[in-house]
Amino acid sequence: MSTEENRQAIRSEIAKQRAELGALDRQRAMARAELSRLETERAALDELRPDNRPDSAQDAPRPKRRPRRSPFPALCAEVMRRSGSWQPPEVMRDLDVVAYTRTKVGPMVRGLFPRVEQDLVRSLVERSVVFLTPDNIDAVLHKEMRWPGSAWDIANLYLGGIGAELLSEEAPRLLGLSQETTCYVSPAYFEEEDPLPDFVVHEVAHMFHNCKRHDAGLVATRRREWLLDIAFRKREIFAYACEAYARIIERAKRPSARAALACALGDDFGTDDDRVGPGEVAEVVRQAAARRNGWKVILGMCASTPTGSRGSASPPARSAPD
Repeated sequence: MSTEENRQAIRSEIAKQRAELGALDRQRAMARAELSRLETERAALDELRPDNRPDSAQDAPRPKRRPRRSPFPALCAEVMRRSGSWQPPEVMRDLDVVAYTRTKVGPMVRGLFPRVEQDLVRSLVERSVVFLTPDNIDAVLHKEMRWPGSAWDIANLYLGGIGAELLSEEAPRLLGLSQETTCYVSPAYFEEEDPLPDFVVHEVAHMFHNCKRHDAGLVATRRREWLLDIAFRKREIFAYACEAYARIIERAKRPSARAALACALGDDFGTDDDRVGPGEVAEVVRQAAARRNGWKVILGMCASTPTGSRGSASPPARSAPD
């Protein structure tokens, strides 16, 4: 090989190596940019973690001159990544949520509220239930982003319901969540095999003490501000008792059959929640099943003041019990 050919081969090899080095430099630059983007999104996502939220206004950081990046894109992107290609079961795809909710909570509304209030209360609650799906999770997170802690919980509610990895190891495994006048329900609702739990009834029951009377279009007074005035200590007992009793009257029409189902209710029902003690829910449900209108019994045992007395949440219902 001639000297000129050797030089040409060397120049070709050098050009090839330079091209390869240029390609590697571009790949490194892209990797650094992607790493920076992921770190920024992770930092924004971490801002949603409940343990990163200030406990009070005094603990809140001072406003910065530069606005912080919204955590919404990072949260949604992470939820979408973790949920993958999951699709809801057939029963959820064609579900008339309003009609389904009306059927589920109708007996509870009739039993807890006077006849003159039932239509307004029913109209409020039957449109309050949202089953989380791939089609609505983005919009739901966007709606609740004004309360980052709620958005974080709803994201984990959805991920846990489809069997995906939660956003953190410390995230609670929820099956339902009430936020103001909306009840979010996990996709796992339709996979529940236990005949007694009903997360729709449970979350709507929480609405009654979370929503004010004017939210339903009812007249409010200083002594009657909330739909139902449930004692703070007994709010979980109230919700668990409502869901168990709703399933009992759904399964049994005769008083004797209802009493038998209530007696079979274990003292551990609801005790997965540390706000409920052993036997507390079972005792309420057993007493409710022994009466014609068990809903009034549940309300009377959980209300801040005895039902029908001065300052009560609502006068006793005078309609059919269920």
